[in-house]
Amino acid sequence: MFLEHSERAIGGTKEDERISGPGHTSCPLRIAQLGPLYERIPPNFYGGTERVVSYLTEELVRRGHDVTLFASGDSVTSAKLTSGFPRSLRLAGLSALGPGFHLPMLAEIYENAKRFDVIHSHLDFWGFPFTRLCATPTITTMHGRLDLETFKPIYDRFTHVPLVSISNSQRLPLPLMNWIGTVFHGLPSDLLDFHPDLGKYLAFLGRICPEKRVDTAIDVALKAGIPLKIAAKVDAVDQEYFKEIIKPKLRSPDVEFIGEIDEHQKNEFMGNALALLFPIDWPEPFGLAMIESLACGTPVITRPCGSVPEIVTDGKTGFITKTIDGLVAAVERVEQISRADCRAEFESRFTSKHMADRYEQLYQSLILLKSQTQIPRTPRAGWTMLADERDQDETAPSLV
Repeated sequence: MFLEHSERAIGGTKEDERISGPGHTSCPLRIAQLGPLYERIPPNFYGGTERVVSYLTEELVRRGHDVTLFASGDSVTSAKLTSGFPRSLRLAGLSALGPGFHLPMLAEIYENAKRFDVIHSHLDFWGFPFTRLCATPTITTMHGRLDLETFKPIYDRFTHVPLVSISNSQRLPLPLMNWIGTVFHGLPSDLLDFHPDLGKYLAFLGRICPEKRVDTAIDVALKAGIPLKIAAKVDAVDQEYFKEIIKPKLRSPDVEFIGEIDEHQKNEFMGNALALLFPIDWPEPFGLAMIESLACGTPVITRPCGSVPEIVTDGKTGFITKTIDGLVAAVERVEQISRADCRAEFESRFTSKHMADRYEQLYQSLILLKSQTQIPRTPRAGWTMLADERDQDETAPSLV
């Protein structure tokens, strides 16, 4: 289907420029980044996983690695692009058939696995069966929620696959999986500007769906007497929820629905806000909007669900509280939070450089381990070194 392009794209060499400096590998690696086909990489609007894949890919290329990005053909990257489908599945109207359309791309990667030192998959469990069919190690970053019982039999069958969590809380429903590390998401340090001045409105950013609780954000803003601006995507599955629950609550200028926004618009939208309202009530695996807010210097007001306590420092970069009254009280004292401290927290923990540093460590550890032992034939056998690293992650959630 796309072998000719792949031959051209994958044919890299290890005679590339050497890399030096803290956190960088001493030798460039041949890395396959395997992204989802639903949105282009990076996405024009909403698409957290695709954006993270883009930030990581660009940083690895900047460091001199030989990176091949497997993604939709309309993706934009400085890596070598191999098209798994001519354009994003959503634009092609094929999202519902997504799992099937990823199979040719997966086959292409693993048929040519020897051309890579490591394969990094961002496709959830779809690539699990392929990982045992070649000598090239695969790391799979899990980007979604893992607490759904429907998929537990799949994970039970593939407990040997090396997995990376994007927060320590994300992995809790599946403690027997082969977790080799936790890597927090990161953004380019120059993507969003620091805004030192207090904003005059509250912001809600992301996706409108029941678990994100934009309805709660509206209630909090109205009780606090501060205008709320909502920049969010509404998926087809949530159209009825938006129409029946959220739309009746919209009342300009107190509650304004903007719709989806791009990166340029996000800089001003987040930077000019008094605070980000993030009143989720589900086990959020990470929450990219939180670190986007911190990058702008904007505090986060949120609930203690999922990854939140790992990302937001209560009383320093925002407030974490359970109830609506608590959220309202947090809005009333949010001026106590230093916007400079919010930006400093972002720079010290959540940049794409920190993210790439951590993935480089995991790549090298897995490659070294693979060179010293054969692929285990029983779950978890032969992964002692990475299991030790897993224990460090669980006791040090700030390690990225």
